[in-house]
Amino acid sequence: MTEDERDARAVWSALAEPGDEVAGALVQACGAARALSWVDAAIAAGAPDWAALEGPAGATGDRTRRRVSAGLARWAVRRARVEPARDREAAARVAARVVVPGDAEWPAGLDDLGVAAPFALWVRGGPAASQRAVALVGARACSAYGERVAVDLAVDLARRGWQVVSGGAYGIDAGAHRGALLGEGRTLVVLAGGVDRAYPVGNARLLEEVVHTGGAVASEVPPGAVPTRSRFLQRNRLIAASARATVVVEAAWRSGAASTAHHAARLLRPVGAVPGPVTSAASAGCHRLLRDGVAVCVTDAAEVVELAGEAGTDAVAEASAPDGPRDRLPPVARRVLDALPRRGARGADEVAVRAGTTPGEARDMLGLLELDGLVRREAAGWVVADGHEQRPG
Repeated sequence: MTEDERDARAVWSALAEPGDEVAGALVQACGAARALSWVDAAIAAGAPDWAALEGPAGATGDRTRRRVSAGLARWAVRRARVEPARDREAAARVAARVVVPGDAEWPAGLDDLGVAAPFALWVRGGPAASQRAVALVGARACSAYGERVAVDLAVDLARRGWQVVSGGAYGIDAGAHRGALLGEGRTLVVLAGGVDRAYPVGNARLLEEVVHTGGAVASEVPPGAVPTRSRFLQRNRLIAASARATVVVEAAWRSGAASTAHHAARLLRPVGAVPGPVTSAASAGCHRLLRDGVAVCVTDAAEVVELAGEAGTDAVAEASAPDGPRDRLPPVARRVLDALPRRGARGADEVAVRAGTTPGEARDMLGLLELDGLVRREAAGWVVADGHEQRPG
């Protein structure tokens, strides 16, 4: 990408609000530098030159012209205040850089957003991109259970070589980033405001630790930009697009984490949700995602990796309950054991009747069970040995 194009994308990141699909379509059709020149000419002339636009963008119908005109009105208000030199100076003060599509550290998944993709990323720290990235998101006002699960998942994922992506907020986000650091892995913090201002301020030390340990802090708006409610919502699409799967660890009925999950689902990325107590309002959002079929249930890092990883390569090994003494018995011996009462004794002949065996088979099996320590013989007959009380049957 040429320097002019790179510089123009940095300007567009300040000129248009995150997720502005009109601006995205214009840049996609014309290129960032040419689109910016066309906008500047339209603002200077007080009217757009549709003929100049139709060359690179194709025919523009009435609906397209109305949308672009509305966009021009938005961009004109902000254009005079966009100062690329100031943004670059602010970035230099915190050792931030501009990353654009085509760069090695550009998260390729962002391109799946189409015209809603960011024009550029302002990045501090290590590379923002990873081939193996999982988003862990959830509520700010999380429970101790949710925070513990977030930390444990992130620790294990980091140790398995996965980058943990989240939004740097209090609660689940902070737990995910801390867990990745504890697991000595990489984590990506996606902010809704500029990378030079920690938000929330209480997580400033955490964000600095992320940067100093090789992780990355990124934003699609330039340094100095203020986080707003709409930018938080748009930020969620970047978290979902940057990762191969999104896991909602804990979320209430109405939670921004659900927004991230739905962004991931629209991108056809796998979504997981961690279940909580059915009485917990803090997990109601997770249960809703599971009930609606948006997410699948995940309970540990191995299941998260199976969700996000390569089919057939990262599958969870089939787990089975450990065998007990009863499970190793032949079928006839299990029937004989089941024929003994939960309390009291029973003779071998009566055991045979109840087990559906011959008296000889019953005696043979009772002898086998006695050798295994499951039954013992008393004067009144055979009884279940201590510590091996019969299951209800």
